[in-house]
Amino acid sequence: MKKHIPNAITCANLFSGCIGVVFAFNGDFKTATLFVILSGIFDFFDGMSARALNVKSTIGKELDSLADMVSFGFLPGVIMFQLLKLSDAPHAYLPYLGFLITVFSALRLAKFNIDERQTVDFIGLNTPMNTLFIVSLPYVAQQFPQLISNWLVLTAITLVCSYLLVSEIRIFSLKFNGLSWAENKIKFIFLIISAALLVCLQFAAFPLILVIYIGLSFVHFKGKAIQ
Repeated sequence: MKKHIPNAITCANLFSGCIGVVFAFNGDFKTATLFVILSGIFDFFDGMSARALNVKSTIGKELDSLADMVSFGFLPGVIMFQLLKLSDAPHAYLPYLGFLITVFSALRLAKFNIDERQTVDFIGLNTPMNTLFIVSLPYVAQQFPQLISNWLVLTAITLVCSYLLVSEIRIFSLKFNGLSWAENKIKFIFLIISAALLVCLQFAAFPLILVIYIGLSFVHFKGKAIQ
């Protein structure tokens, strides 16, 4: 029975992502965001439970990627599509550019499955962090409506995120090896800064959090060879 627990949690991730997609297509970004967060929680605990129960499997790895493709690939693509529809886009077909997020998320997940360099950390931006950034944009729009309603800005965001997903930029993982400060210093620093920003700015903080995440990764891995 215990070997099915991680896969059941992964399926919950997929189920949450499917529901989130429906709300995103209906323009209910707030509820879609809640299901993204729920998917992220399931995504965190499926791997943790597999390691704790010592039941890691090939099918679990593949199922995880398939679930992530919906929750952290298709769903952010839908949100960007909807944002471009609501923008001042000069052509009715332009919003479909938002699905580049989905395409490059698929490429990122496929690379992750065969890239032996990514056993501990990431090469390229991970899809959950990219998704959290994308779903934060409607919240940013509440404070900067003219900025987020600009199709050029949204297109630029789409292209930059697509590049980051498949780039060779090394990004640290948030998986902890114990609670030692020395071994997890960069992760603790990132989480403390992120928590402070979330308290002050709520979901609108994620663009800053993403920049800090990438910046700290550059500092952390500077001069270190990729294993």
